Amino acid sequence: MTTELYPRERLGQVRDAAAKAGLDAVLLTPGPDLRYVTGYDAKQLERLTCLVVPTGGEAFLVVPRLEVPAAQASPAGALGVELVPWDETDDPYALVAARLPRGLATVGVADRMWAVMALRFRAALPDTEQVAAGSVLRELRMRKSPAEVAALREAGEAIDRVHRRVPDILKAGRTEREVGRDIADAITAEGHAQVDFVIVGSGPNGANPHAELSDRVIRPGEPVVVDIGGTMPSGYCSDSTRNYCVGEPPADYRAYYEVLVVAQRASREAVRPGATPEAVDAAARDVIAAAGYGEHFFHRTGHGIGLESHEDPYIVAGNLEPLEPGMAFSIEPGIYPGPHGARIEDIVVCTEDGHTPMNLTDHTLKIID
Repeated sequence: MTTELYPRERLGQVRDAAAKAGLDAVLLTPGPDLRYVTGYDAKQLERLTCLVVPTGGEAFLVVPRLEVPAAQASPAGALGVELVPWDETDDPYALVAARLPRGLATVGVADRMWAVMALRFRAALPDTEQVAAGSVLRELRMRKSPAEVAALREAGEAIDRVHRRVPDILKAGRTEREVGRDIADAITAEGHAQVDFVIVGSGPNGANPHAELSDRVIRPGEPVVVDIGGTMPSGYCSDSTRNYCVGEPPADYRAYYEVLVVAQRASREAVRPGATPEAVDAAARDVIAAAGYGEHFFHRTGHGIGLESHEDPYIVAGNLEPLEPGMAFSIEPGIYPGPHGARIEDIVVCTEDGHTPMNLTDHTLKIID
């Protein structure tokens, strides 16, 4: 799958996109953009690693000499990209500048480039304007290839397996932190390379969409929001939220949970090519508002996902960029009245005639005896 995820032609696609955007070159330091183009998950170090893609020449990868073996062993090693090592006493920024054509007007720098590196490049290329390269890369990264969709499906299946283990972990009398620790262990046990986040929001903490794990003891009759995700060895991410209750849930919680199920389904059914993210957001928001809970849904309906757990496209009011096949994103409306809260989240991929889900665990409220 590695060569399919990180194909040789991607370098040419980046070069063409950069030229179309009026850039003379793109400089990509460690981060998701570099990994997207080369498959190299380079370490973020004070020593410069940088993929240089001139629009009028061949790409090359500048790496500290001691990182050459890692670069060669990564998918980048099979792409035929020239590796340019530098030694401890070299100036890698001057090295990059010397290899670039003279008189560059504009270069795109990675959105995640450290400020100190951007400033060093500014000093090395004083007559060249620097702009963010993210606008160029986003057009490519938003539309997932079949191999990327397969990687997201693998990630979705892995996080689904974790959710199936939650009822054996989540018990009254345990703290959120204890439950979260065991869920984190399950995330790696089910195939993820790393844990990205674990939210275990019990009782009132469930009304905080980004609740941190705490030492709060989970009590009988309390709803619990479990939002979890990680990164697979492929580099692609999972993200899924399900809801649990330790014993019989409060009547008011049951009432709005049923509304949430309908809203989440309505939003998923609105996904199709040509539909706007704003319309997909409104499909969930309208159901929730009509039931009287509008003020308790106060975040966007979704976010893109791929090599990052949050990336374009964002499913939010004001985003009128039409959806296209291959775009992958979450559908995660929530209702948070205060004494407790709920959110249902699936990752979906827009297809030619609708969407396909990456998460297949059902949305039924799980009652844990």
